[in-house]
Amino acid sequence: MSNPTKQRQYRLAAILAAVILVADQVAKILVKTNMQIGEEIPLIGTWFRLHFIENEGMAFGMAFGGAAGKIVLTVVRLVASGAILWYLLHSIRRGTRTSLVACITLIFVGAVGNIIDSCFYGLLFSESYYSVAQFLPPEGGYAPLLQGRVVDMLYFPVIETTLPGGKPFVFFNAIFNIADAAITIGVFWLVIDQIFIAPKHSKPTGSEQK
Repeated sequence: MSNPTKQRQYRLAAILAAVILVADQVAKILVKTNMQIGEEIPLIGTWFRLHFIENEGMAFGMAFGGAAGKIVLTVVRLVASGAILWYLLHSIRRGTRTSLVACITLIFVGAVGNIIDSCFYGLLFSESYYSVAQFLPPEGGYAPLLQGRVVDMLYFPVIETTLPGGKPFVFFNAIFNIADAAITIGVFWLVIDQIFIAPKHSKPTGSEQK
């Protein structure tokens, strides 16, 4: 007989992954097909903006070593995502906590969201420099398989000011996407889970202490 808790956890993981992945890809495609790189649209004053950039490598705009490095990074992402998926399914099968299922799912789907860009966007879109990208351009995309760039657009410059001496300062100047946010939330949630929740579940009961 199937376990209701495991069924709920499978459904939670599937729904959470689908919602985040669809939101991530829809946001990226809309930005890619309506904005040029460097273009910015204020959403909530100057505090929250869409600012379109393309990430050559890792999360939050960090780069990694040219075309060869890009391919290596994409392959590493694929292997890591496969390992995370295995761990997620294994955790559900062995009866882990629902909170742990949720945070592992966030990390997994965030990785997959950026893998899609890295693997396929170079084939599917034209360049976004100086013009809005075209989907499936007749002349082909801007990069081969596994060498696409990740679309980033969410920008929250919470504080923009000038320091003494005239040096500009921006607090939280990272530009990221929904997949990056899912990974970050998942990692923080995992740390909190392991520090505060896991020890309570691992404590022996009164009968076991006797």
